[in-house]
Amino acid sequence: MDILHLVDRLEEVFNSGTAIPLSHKLMVDEDRVLEIIDQMRVSIPEEVKKSQQVLAQRDRILAQAQEEAARTVQIAQEKSEQLVARESLVQQAQAKADAILQAARADADQIRAEADDYTLDVLTKLEAELVKSLTQARNGIARLRADNTPVNEAELAK
Repeated sequence: MDILHLVDRLEEVFNSGTAIPLSHKLMVDEDRVLEIIDQMRVSIPEEVKKSQQVLAQRDRILAQAQEEAARTVQIAQEKSEQLVARESLVQQAQAKADAILQAARADADQIRAEADDYTLDVLTKLEAELVKSLTQARNGIARLRADNTPVNEAELAK
């Protein structure tokens, strides 16, 4: 039985009691009062047990909630640290990639410059050889032409 209902019944008994004149005393039905008190004795421990169970359940729920909150905070911190570490790794990798790319461009520029220098050197030597060969060919042509011209008798008389 609900304890509040029993208190209401006890109050009804007192309200229906007869006042003793010239005192603050009241006459009530003793059997009804004792019956209600007995019911309260039975009901109160049950109510106390229920409230203790509710409090224990509340404490368990609070402990679980705190544990879950702590676990959630820990997971969030770990993920945050992972993201920061990952971002740091990405930045390091990007910096390394930029450095490698810059070094590759510098190497390519150097190789291109060396190739241009080599090509210029080879072409210059080829040109010199060609000029030399051309000069020899012209000299040979000139000599052959000179050898094939009729000899002037006047030149022979000399």
